Amino acid sequence: MTRSPAASSRSTTATPDPHWAQRWAAVRRRDPQADGQFVVAVRTTGIYCQPSSPTRLPRPENVEFFDTAAAAEAAGYRASQRALASASARNRHYQAIVEHACRTLASAEEAPRLEDLARGAGLSPHHFHRIFRSHTGLTPRRYAEAHRAQQLRVQLPASASVTAAAYAAGYGSSGRFYAGAKDALGMRPTDYRAGGRGSEIYFALGQCSLGAILVAQSRAGVCAIFLGDAPEPLLQDLQDRFPHAVLHGADGRFEAQVARVIGMIEAPGPATDLPLDIRGTAFQLRVWQALRSIPAGSTASYTQIARLIGAPHAVRAVAGACAANPLAVAIPCHRVVRTDGALSGYRWGVERKRELLRREARGDTGIPIPEDIPQRSTA
Repeated sequence: MTRSPAASSRSTTATPDPHWAQRWAAVRRRDPQADGQFVVAVRTTGIYCQPSSPTRLPRPENVEFFDTAAAAEAAGYRASQRALASASARNRHYQAIVEHACRTLASAEEAPRLEDLARGAGLSPHHFHRIFRSHTGLTPRRYAEAHRAQQLRVQLPASASVTAAAYAAGYGSSGRFYAGAKDALGMRPTDYRAGGRGSEIYFALGQCSLGAILVAQSRAGVCAIFLGDAPEPLLQDLQDRFPHAVLHGADGRFEAQVARVIGMIEAPGPATDLPLDIRGTAFQLRVWQALRSIPAGSTASYTQIARLIGAPHAVRAVAGACAANPLAVAIPCHRVVRTDGALSGYRWGVERKRELLRREARGDTGIPIPEDIPQRSTA
């Protein structure tokens, strides 16, 4: 065999792989259970494939293992034609596994154990957990909690009692329901059933370099960060969002929290430990969690976010989730741009989005800030 140009440019000396013997044994068995856990790269051909590939076994001294296909490609390898075809089939297979698991989690009275879900999919718990999270943006446990919380929000206003709503939402016992309901709703279930009546929210209005700002916090954490040109519309938005809550303004104990939020806006950077009360649908929570994984100084497209959460055709829905985000900067929807890198709309104004990205780009992060900004409001 001849060495490919890509292979000739790589060093044949690699850091010893502590899992090499175990992985090589899986390759010799052509073990399908190993597919997706690592890829096999061959130095003499410059290609990589899955462990179960039926191709002729290479000489072991020419083999290099990578945890992911992306890592192999970063090292200069290219996918074999069989690897490309199997990757497409594998993605469809994994998508079907995740969809089935989601249906199982949504219909089960008690969330199944990770081990049971993995066994039903024919995968190891670690592999199943990684696949599920890569497709949904949530762990199986978080997905089940988000789905149950959303069902609870739907059931509470229409049910005859809180208990009836709890069982209709899938809580198997009253003890389990009351243990998690407050965190899921941000208030007591009876208050939520009454439209938030009696729940308390502290808020403060102020000014920052981007204009007017409103910060609000429930017992669970910060539940709103609004930006605008004037304070009055922001307060109206808060009242519309929590129509029956008791709103407390000008509370001295809340000032320190407001200062932290303003600091995030004046010098945006890595995520802080600011406690957040995040309320949304299961899909919105998936999108918002994906947004929080975008590092300061980086951007992602709506299409990339849709792929990250395992819903590549839901680009418009991703844009809608960004538009519904009530926590400016804390959930950094300003880091989502169009596929061509241009800035699209922003709930609090495209100019504010542009300025936030400009501030994050000042640390030699190299974010291109386009001068021509489409004046649309789709995200």
